[in-house]
Amino acid sequence: MMTTVINSPTDVKLPEWLENCLDCSGTESPDVEKNRTGDTDLICRAFEFAYNLHKGQYRKSGEAYICHPVAVAGLLRDLGGSAAMIAAGFLHDVVEDTNVTIDEIEQRFGTEVRLLVEGVTKLSKFNFKSKTESQAENFRRMFLAMAQDIRVIVVKLADRLHNMRTLEHLADEKRQRIALETREIFAPLANRLGIWRFKWELEDLSFKYLENDAYRQIQQYVAEKRTLREERLADVIETLRHRLLDAGIQCLDISGRPKHLYSIYQKMQRQNKEFHEIYDVAALRITVKTNEDCYRALAMVHDAFRPIPGRFKDYIGLPKANRYQSLHTGVISPWGRPLEVQIRTVEMHQIAEYGIAAHWKYKETGSSNNTRITAADEKFTWLRQLLEWQSDLKDAQEYLESIKDNLFEDDVYVFTPKGDVIALSPGSSSVDFAYRIHTEVGNHCAGVRVNGRMVPLSTRLQNGDIVEIITQKNSHPSLDWLNFVRTSAAKNRIKQWYKRSRREENVCRGRELLEKELGKTGFESLLKSQSMDAVAERCNYHSVEDLVAALGYGEVTLNLLLNRWREVVKSQQPIALAPQFLPKEQTATKTLRDATAISRSNDSPIVGVEGLMYHLSGCCTPIPGEGIIGVVTRSKGISIHRQGCHNLEDVECERLVPVMWNSTAENTSRFQSYSVNIQIEAMDRVGILKDILSRLSDHGINVRHATVKTANGQPALMDLGIDIRDRSQLEQIFTQIKKLSDIISIRRVGQIDT
Repeated sequence: MMTTVINSPTDVKLPEWLENCLDCSGTESPDVEKNRTGDTDLICRAFEFAYNLHKGQYRKSGEAYICHPVAVAGLLRDLGGSAAMIAAGFLHDVVEDTNVTIDEIEQRFGTEVRLLVEGVTKLSKFNFKSKTESQAENFRRMFLAMAQDIRVIVVKLADRLHNMRTLEHLADEKRQRIALETREIFAPLANRLGIWRFKWELEDLSFKYLENDAYRQIQQYVAEKRTLREERLADVIETLRHRLLDAGIQCLDISGRPKHLYSIYQKMQRQNKEFHEIYDVAALRITVKTNEDCYRALAMVHDAFRPIPGRFKDYIGLPKANRYQSLHTGVISPWGRPLEVQIRTVEMHQIAEYGIAAHWKYKETGSSNNTRITAADEKFTWLRQLLEWQSDLKDAQEYLESIKDNLFEDDVYVFTPKGDVIALSPGSSSVDFAYRIHTEVGNHCAGVRVNGRMVPLSTRLQNGDIVEIITQKNSHPSLDWLNFVRTSAAKNRIKQWYKRSRREENVCRGRELLEKELGKTGFESLLKSQSMDAVAERCNYHSVEDLVAALGYGEVTLNLLLNRWREVVKSQQPIALAPQFLPKEQTATKTLRDATAISRSNDSPIVGVEGLMYHLSGCCTPIPGEGIIGVVTRSKGISIHRQGCHNLEDVECERLVPVMWNSTAENTSRFQSYSVNIQIEAMDRVGILKDILSRLSDHGINVRHATVKTANGQPALMDLGIDIRDRSQLEQIFTQIKKLSDIISIRRVGQIDT
């Protein structure tokens, strides 16, 4: 290793701790590495390796790129991270930004460092269809790595924090995107891990870039009141210090601190108040020796100042999910304004500041290097649950929304009949609680008792509720539950049960949709082909049957499936709607072009049947914009079918007539309408049919008939006969109806009821 690197590089100013580490054995000896301790040697080698690889690379700010890994490693060191974590801080970008492979990292620095670096490395060398898909896959990978070693996310948080500190050098659009992702995902992650010192800075920096005007205004307000606030807090501190001393309570520290800017802004938004109406912009923290002293100190605070009803919270007896413990109370200060007081022990304060990092930074026994923590730990129930259902989510946007929901900050704490504490998202129902206990408990939930009383399943749970789920073997989920469940896990379990229980029906429906588009000829062979297997894999399904079932259920659209197939076979030629007619269709093209040229002035909607009797077939109800073909009949002239219609399978080629829609016919585009039957599957609720008919009416679409079939606990099936101008209008109204939240699926039905 080059001694010029072991000595402080002249182009980079290194922090003192790293200078000391590099100089720990004296840099004069060419055998300096032999004299290092194991931890020091790993840290030094990681820095030197990263420094050489990043040499000549610069950040947008113009500073040498190595400054970023050095800063990340420093943040991890401040959290008490092990040598492997600090080494990962130096190396976290080398795989993504240089030609070094993850295998080479393992060879040089060991398996532990490899896993940490691999967990935070983005999938930048893979191609994705969109930024959303790329973002979702990066998070999937990161959460899987977290399940093996929670330190992965601590390294990632340190990386994100330093990037946020230097965000001003990026373009505005990129700043906005990174800041939004930080506020919605990384700050809540820091909160889940209890790393408060990371959480508040990530939130404030995100606030600065997302809502700069509000940030600057609150920053100015807080600064203006600083001197007066500090003087008032000093008087309160002195009063409490004397009272605690007189009561024989050993007070280790009393200090005041302003609340961070984003928390003040959130309170202003929640309470719809201006800054001058927010009184408690500062908090007082009392640190004592024991848990008993916490409660005794609370009594002294309430004796000295008038407590505010409803503002007391006991997080010692009932800790937060991130292990946070403290007593919180609100009192009226001597100057007549509310003041928040927090009371905790030294150990509680360490956990509040460092969160999960306190597990290795402040533990009293054991090796300081034994810092590996996995999702098996009880405090990471939320992570295990996230991993349990993340594989069920195929849509990238839905997955990202589910992550945000699962990381929601303010939990509701309820109890099982045995006294176990369960943390749920605010607004959760007993069904959310049931699925949190176990999937089968949710699937067989029949009723619930809350605090000993029977209540509806939709009842919102409150802090402190004792919840008892009543299960029955024959009970099963209802789609109505989707109207009131709060957690993504419960929603997806209900949908998964519904899809599995009606799998055969969904497969049949998916086959029908696909067969109508591709035609019957060779259809079975297509489903068994390698190209369709590849399509299923690209859509993240285990088999073609799973893909077809998803098509029938509406989880995958027909257009998406066909597009994926085109990509797999790399075909430049569009997929024919009726493969058996492709040669004749190609031959017919020139004939139809000639006929169109002759019939420019013809108002007939169909070219190729001039002077002949014809009718639109009722079996497939063709409409303008679709490929069509004519069939000569014995008594009704020419019957016009959609290409791919199943009734054309046994028709002799001699009876086929090439036809096409006349795009120049005025009555085709403006006055004439065509009958189409559609079937809509939706959650059964009051007013759903009215909402659908309203959408149709808004687009000027006439409804000829409507029938609705309902069954207890099952979705409603609605068959509608509507008059459509062309395929474009049909697709447009399908899109509008799908926007209704209660719609499960919508499809076109071939047969017309007469």
